[in-house]
Amino acid sequence: MCLFNPRTVLAIAAVSLAAAASCPAAAQDYPKKTTIRIIVPQAVGSATDTVARLLAQRIAANLGQQMIVDNRPGAGGLLGGELASKAPPDGYTLILANISSHGVNPALYAKLPYDPIKDFTPIGRAGQTSNMLIVNSALPFKTLKDIVDHAKANPGKMFYASPGQGSSQHLAVELLRTVAGNINLVHVPYKGSGPGVTAVMGGEAQLMMPATPSALPGLKSGKARAIAVSSLQRHPDYPDLPTIAESFPGYEVTSWFGLAAPAGTPKPIVDMLNAAMRKALADPEAIKQLANAGLEPAVSSPEEFGAYIKSEIDKWTKVARAANVKLD
Repeated sequence: MCLFNPRTVLAIAAVSLAAAASCPAAAQDYPKKTTIRIIVPQAVGSATDTVARLLAQRIAANLGQQMIVDNRPGAGGLLGGELASKAPPDGYTLILANISSHGVNPALYAKLPYDPIKDFTPIGRAGQTSNMLIVNSALPFKTLKDIVDHAKANPGKMFYASPGQGSSQHLAVELLRTVAGNINLVHVPYKGSGPGVTAVMGGEAQLMMPATPSALPGLKSGKARAIAVSSLQRHPDYPDLPTIAESFPGYEVTSWFGLAAPAGTPKPIVDMLNAAMRKALADPEAIKQLANAGLEPAVSSPEEFGAYIKSEIDKWTKVARAANVKLD
């Protein structure tokens, strides 16, 4: 038989009622306090920025509260990631996490100014896009096999561009090198996707694997040719373009984006934001806007997004180690 102290029971009950009341109160008052800020750890005009602005506009309408986009580019997402991680966990500062800030960076840096798992509460995935393997259109390569065969016959004589050392696009090609039999390609980092694509168009580099939206200017100019896409499925706008996985089964690279909040953000607020995001991305007009930018919605629950971030960190850690790519 168990004996209960009445005072202890009352104390426990009081604490339980206070804890139970706190989260609903936070959710009930949210979002009435002030403007909601979405930190974007990339520059204006990037794919991450495009997704953030679409979400800000539509989630604001769903919640009845103003949202602003705060671009904090620099150091491959480190600056924006650190800023968001130190914000109060009240739902008024969010981050549009992406493959760089919450996938690749943890695989490259021995010490990050933030922990992508412990310092954040996932809200949900929002969108994604494939990368596109492109070459200078003056080159004779028409297939992935053409490129691999040429690289094997001419080791160290093919140059590939990227937006920078340790970028997701850099590691995407390193993963391709590995699955293609460790072909010898020379990495040439540029300051951004735009300059890298321009280098391919001008012949400074033979190939690149930018995110699909970044590849479009080169394709439209006629100075770059698309060879394959990095997703498991063919791109809906380029159904005749094969996937890399069709030549090398299992190869997959997806540039992804999702909302996250500082760790400790109350679950009712997280669930409210997830529901508002889902509603925003279910709108046919929003889907059309994303498609026009080479993107597609990819929604998930907070729990699914958290598991996905962990799987991406594991994946890119293996790729970075195999390619011996590290950043200070």
